[in-house]
Amino acid sequence: MTKNSKKLSIPERRTSDVFDEKSAAARSRWRNLAAFWVLGLCNNYGYVVMLSAAHDILESKFHSTNGVTLPTNGSILNTTGIRSCNTLSTGAILLADILPSLVVKVITPFLPFYIHARLATCVLFSAAGFLVVSLSTTEWLAVLGVVVTSLSSGLGEVTLLSYSHQYPKQVIATWSSGTGGAGIIGALSYAALTTWLSNEDTLLVMLIVPVIQGITFWLVLVHPQQPTIPITKNGIDSQEQIIEVSRKSFKEKINLVPGLMKYMIPLGLVYFFEYFINQGLYELIEFDGIWLSHAAQYRWLQVDYQIGVFISRSSVNLVTINKIWIMALLQFVNVIILLFETLYYYIPSIWVVFAFVLWEGLLGGGAYVNTFYRMSTEIPRADRKISLGIATMADSIGIALAGWLSMPVHNTICRMPQPSRVGS
Repeated sequence: MTKNSKKLSIPERRTSDVFDEKSAAARSRWRNLAAFWVLGLCNNYGYVVMLSAAHDILESKFHSTNGVTLPTNGSILNTTGIRSCNTLSTGAILLADILPSLVVKVITPFLPFYIHARLATCVLFSAAGFLVVSLSTTEWLAVLGVVVTSLSSGLGEVTLLSYSHQYPKQVIATWSSGTGGAGIIGALSYAALTTWLSNEDTLLVMLIVPVIQGITFWLVLVHPQQPTIPITKNGIDSQEQIIEVSRKSFKEKINLVPGLMKYMIPLGLVYFFEYFINQGLYELIEFDGIWLSHAAQYRWLQVDYQIGVFISRSSVNLVTINKIWIMALLQFVNVIILLFETLYYYIPSIWVVFAFVLWEGLLGGGAYVNTFYRMSTEIPRADRKISLGIATMADSIGIALAGWLSMPVHNTICRMPQPSRVGS
């Protein structure tokens, strides 16, 4: 009996060990999925908030009007009385919030990948951005705070997407969902907090976000013991045949760029058309005599757009789309439809505009998550980390170009006579 019991105890112990290993792996998997969602949220949160907060801080502290009398809502309106629109497009604010991020995305993929140092920099820059904008005493300090926040967001995106190559590809989906959630949560939390607090105090409260970012990365995320994914001579992992992925030279990284154009060009076009609409056209769409003021219409169009982005960025595990160029074509159709709406006011109801804007957000978020999800499955492991990092500059380039183009187009339409609404 003793011998038999000893014999049975060995497989029983092994079965228990296997069960424990599977249970631990499942817990780690869910921790990582949740961690990437929170990291996506925290990374884009400051970027979203600064688009609104920087303008409010500049207005409340410095009243910078360049000699133009401000109306009661604080915006600099055109003086022709033809259209109710800002003489300076919101594309100018967008550029201040995206160009530093773009510079980081262009440079960072070609620098050494020190993950902990990079994330520490992201956390510190994010906190510094909130502090500088909130406590600024001069205009240039407030603008500097926006720039620092943008640097944090850009560095975080290129770093964490590159780091995701060491995890199951599902983390791309949760990261993208988190970045989409940042649009809704950032806009709503800022609006809610400023109801009770000043703009400055609201930004100080938001210092909790970089703290959460640090806690999530260092305490929640399960970091792989091996810093790089091993590859084998025959493509099958084995103890005998493991070859470490060597660091790529600058020239080798540059040589990857042409092969990434099939991912980057469609994504960049989607974001170019998308932000041309957001920053150049939204403000020029106005419905008179409804329950929403013009300013409220603009805010709710932004919320509607963010809802679409969040839904589509969270959907890749249910719907996968490989042909991103179709989304670019459909987004261009949205540009034409909404551009003619600003010129002729031919859409009879604001609900139709809401539908187009929701569709616009769905296309933008869908292009983002499907591009990186596709890359995580198609690009060889040895090239995946640097490739994901390089590709992050595509959407930023599209956004920056949209900011530049939206300003002259917006200002030209702003000076045109306001048409009569069809059916009114």
